[in-house]
Amino acid sequence: MKMFITGGAGFIGSNFIRYILTKYPHYSVINYDKLTYAGNLENLKDFERYDNYKFIKGDICNQELVDHLVKDCDIIVHFAAESHVDRSVDAPEDFIKTNILGTFTLLEVARKYNIRFHHISTDEVFGDLLLEDPGQFDEKTAYDPSSPYSAAKASSDHLVRAYHRTYGLPITISNCSNNYGPYQFPEKVIPLFVTNLIEGRKVPLYGDGKNVRDWIHVDDHNAGVDAIIHKGKIGETYCLGADSEKSNKDLTMTILNQMGFGEEMIEFVADRLGHDRRYAINSNKAQAELGWKPVISFEEGIRRTVQWYIANEGWWKNIQSGEYRNYKPEEQQPDQKSDFLI
Repeated sequence: MKMFITGGAGFIGSNFIRYILTKYPHYSVINYDKLTYAGNLENLKDFERYDNYKFIKGDICNQELVDHLVKDCDIIVHFAAESHVDRSVDAPEDFIKTNILGTFTLLEVARKYNIRFHHISTDEVFGDLLLEDPGQFDEKTAYDPSSPYSAAKASSDHLVRAYHRTYGLPITISNCSNNYGPYQFPEKVIPLFVTNLIEGRKVPLYGDGKNVRDWIHVDDHNAGVDAIIHKGKIGETYCLGADSEKSNKDLTMTILNQMGFGEEMIEFVADRLGHDRRYAINSNKAQAELGWKPVISFEEGIRRTVQWYIANEGWWKNIQSGEYRNYKPEEQQPDQKSDFLI
């Protein structure tokens, strides 16, 4: 199988490429990434010499380049997105362009060649739940986004479904809960807290710390995406979660305990605008139809993640300093039909 993977230099995308090339060494992967601030080629430097892996720098809104690269592929796996909620509040334009117009561009090319399209989405499109509400999001939950980020992702989800209904494009969609694990950009809450503590700095906790998120380790999430690609029904949506609901305060205490710190390292800060109160996702459909289930417990996942950031201090310090932007693959030659290959 030849995969065209967008956003493959980011956190989830790079972990997915690592997962795919390890599990399916006969597959080939084109990693297509714009290399915005969160894209980091160091995430995949050990695959640079693989004959079945190629990185190409490009914008998903560049229809001509996407068309040239995708026409011989079997599937587009679409991870590329602007995804940081705080950034979407401050600068929503980039989220509209990448998450909506970029997805539209990919869909147009996929329609031209009738290429299978798997779209990665988020549970944030469903809005939020009250803390006292025992319910969970599932595939039938109505959309109710509350930030520019989630509104843009909701729009892209609707576009993907519309291309299936209107043009018969073979699509699948997955909505996942909050991912965590290795190679996550340090602005996100778990790596931010871990790296702060490594450096002896306090961790900033929004509001009262009672907001609840459902957490899934990136390896479990990518195993779910793999199952959808190989076993999922065309036109269907699958929710991927791990039934690991934790308040932000409980998450913080888990990290503090893992690293040998106490509550004195918490610094409460003003809450985010429009901060969703609770997310919870029901993955029963994916488990029943695909034979997939998450296998990494929250406690074990946090332990692994903490140990990874401790052992890979150079990786995240390169990000803090901006040095990661200067990284270039050792052996990559421009495609003779394109000057976009790094």
